[in-house]
Amino acid sequence: MSAAKTIFSQLMDFLPTYEFRKCVDRYNGNYKVKSFSCWDQFLSMAFAQLTFRESLRDIQACLARGTTQALSHGLSRKSFTQHPGQRQQMRDWRIYADFAHVLIAYGQVLLRETRASAWIIDQTVYALDSTIIDLCLSLFPWAKFRKRKGAVKLHTLLDLRGSYPNTHLHHPWEDPRRQHSRRSPCGAGAIYVMDRGYLDFARLHRMHQSMGFFITRTKSNFRFRRLYSHPVDRTTGLQCDQTIVLKVSTAEEITPRN
Repeated sequence: MSAAKTIFSQLMDFLPTYEFRKCVDRYNGNYKVKSFSCWDQFLSMAFAQLTFRESLRDIQACLARGTTQALSHGLSRKSFTQHPGQRQQMRDWRIYADFAHVLIAYGQVLLRETRASAWIIDQTVYALDSTIIDLCLSLFPWAKFRKRKGAVKLHTLLDLRGSYPNTHLHHPWEDPRRQHSRRSPCGAGAIYVMDRGYLDFARLHRMHQSMGFFITRTKSNFRFRRLYSHPVDRTTGLQCDQTIVLKVSTAEEITPRN
């Protein structure tokens, strides 16, 4: 039988296990745990994410079918015989949140060291978007989405240079996007790309004051008046370059003219 490591195991070898143990010890994650340690759980969930598993039962069935492969991944023997959900609720989520921040910091260092010369602009570019995560309303009554459905919205600010998240926030569905927009940081010289669901003039004005830039879409009821038109090269894909002023009085109060 071949003793070669699987691709998944080789990927996991790059992880700073010492930092992971520090996160576990910080929250006493392995207290009274005899099997299926925090590291086993992390490997199981990482394996599920990379292989597109759809449920906890799917994870267990997949690992149970490949016992030898699971052992070669670094998982303990009991990891694929025990339902992952049996230990999921016993672990402090901050263990994995802290480790995620460690990995993001590692990624930022690697990005600075191996910055691609093909990147055509010097500024940092972020993409801000959200996704809905369905939840069982009977188990999470605070996450009201519809009358008989629960959900939360996950907002992610993605650094397009390294494709890693910079900040993220989740909240119940009824919390509007603009509240997240006002809480997220603005960096000088950075460019933020977002859809029209994040169109909030107070937020855009704060980006302007922070010396940042933004690219967004307007809503169908967007009212403005053109002040000036600037020449553009339409062969580049640009349709127009205009200086405008809003017609809404409240927006004018939020974004005063200089």
